Amino acid sequence: MTANAKKPRTKRRKTRIKTLPWDSAAYLKTAADVAGYLEAVFEDGDPALVAAALGDVARSKGMAKIARSAGLGRESLYKALSPGGNPELATILKVMRALGLKLKVAA
Repeated sequence: MTANAKKPRTKRRKTRIKTLPWDSAAYLKTAADVAGYLEAVFEDGDPALVAAALGDVARSKGMAKIARSAGLGRESLYKALSPGGNPELATILKVMRALGLKLKVAA
């Protein structure tokens, strides 16, 4: 081949990678899973992340069931515990109680 000769082009085959959305709720099977997940989230200290994580836990246990136990509407609970939600402390405490969780403070 000379310097000016063109090499034959080979067709590149694009590979498609199929991804699936991550849903934390699907992995919260045991009380230890839930406790570890929430402990890590509380350590981060981001209120929006805490609300979203409580939403994950509530979805893993059944949002309608948790809403009933907490004395809240299912739709309002979804909204409050969404990443953009801003739940009141009272709502967070009601949800935690409905989930059978306690909030502890350590020095």
